[in-house]
Amino acid sequence: MKGFKKKLICLSVGILFPLSFQASKVNAGSFGAEIFCTMRDGGNDHESSWDAAYTYIKKQKGGLFKVSPKQAAAQITESVIRDRETFGYCVEYLDNLHPNRKLIRDIQKEEELREKKALEKAENRKRLERELEENSEDFSDEAIERYSY
Repeated sequence: MKGFKKKLICLSVGILFPLSFQASKVNAGSFGAEIFCTMRDGGNDHESSWDAAYTYIKKQKGGLFKVSPKQAAAQITESVIRDRETFGYCVEYLDNLHPNRKLIRDIQKEEELREKKALEKAENRKRLERELEENSEDFSDEAIERYSY
């Protein structure tokens, strides 16, 4: 019976303990969104609003691992999207939380274009080499000899 009680306690702690952290994470993200949106709506710039919200989310998370800026931005975005009635005015500021996405897309397009050009160049080179080989077979050694006048 003692073994069963220990297993039951461990099982309940194993289930309830992570849930308590998840609830604080959700609350931290939604209040972080509230901080960010209220400051932006009040006329503050992106950097100061972001720093205040991110600092709050980091402090509330606690634990062994810290929240990355990407995770915090995702939490704020998620909170704003989930609760549009409360944060409807804040949707216009969300693009500043993910500023590098357009840059990343542009860089990927440039890389794809470079790869495509390199592939076309290689295909053209092979085609020209084949044409030169075909044309060189048409000439005999006599016609190419330089000093045969």
